[in-house]
Amino acid sequence: MAESALEVVLRRDRYVVIAAIAVLAALAWVYILWLAGDMGSAGPPTGDMEMSDDAEEMAMPSLRPWTPADFAFAVGMWAVMMVGMMTPSAAPMILLYARVGRQAAMRGRPIAATGWFTAGYLMVWAGFAFVAAAAQSVLEQLALLDPMLASSSAVFGGMVLIVAGVYQWTPLKNACLSLCQSPVVFMQRYGGFRPESLDSLTVGARHGAYCVGCCWALMGLLFVGGVMNVLWIAAIS
Repeated sequence: MAESALEVVLRRDRYVVIAAIAVLAALAWVYILWLAGDMGSAGPPTGDMEMSDDAEEMAMPSLRPWTPADFAFAVGMWAVMMVGMMTPSAAPMILLYARVGRQAAMRGRPIAATGWFTAGYLMVWAGFAFVAAAAQSVLEQLALLDPMLASSSAVFGGMVLIVAGVYQWTPLKNACLSLCQSPVVFMQRYGGFRPESLDSLTVGARHGAYCVGCCWALMGLLFVGGVMNVLWIAAIS
């Protein structure tokens, strides 16, 4: 029996989701690489050396309080980094949601679009970006970060490493990890997906919260190796 037009269209949804995830992550990594390169070339301007205003502000440590614009830029920087680092990790869960949505639509009981689930997931990481930017502001005021936003204090760097290492062995880390990296277990825990957009957004946010719960300490390591150190970003990813 020939496939219906609906079945053909829904099957393509998987490829659309994969392409969207890939494009989103690629754009985030392009921004990360551009900003890291811009900051890496930062230094005392001499002759015809120029750099962007954003990179200059980030590269020249200052004890002055941050302006709202400084904070907004830092939040945006962290948010884009989280998209680049965590969207590929969320791909199995997002693809499973899209598959369930395809099957539900074929049965005549559609659920909310995959974008709602993904938005909820990224919304939680945007909240983490806000907290990380606030931590960066405090650490800069305390002169604990160098121009590349890496630890300038052996004591502070050691404390971050110890906290991150100890957290890996805690029951909370294991509980969050089991639900973050196992889409089927997560679905079983929360009883599948629903047609309402707000419900889908909430489920995505819940999944994102579990992923933050298992990864926040690793993200903290960026304050040791350098928030704009591409090798550290790639290794943690």
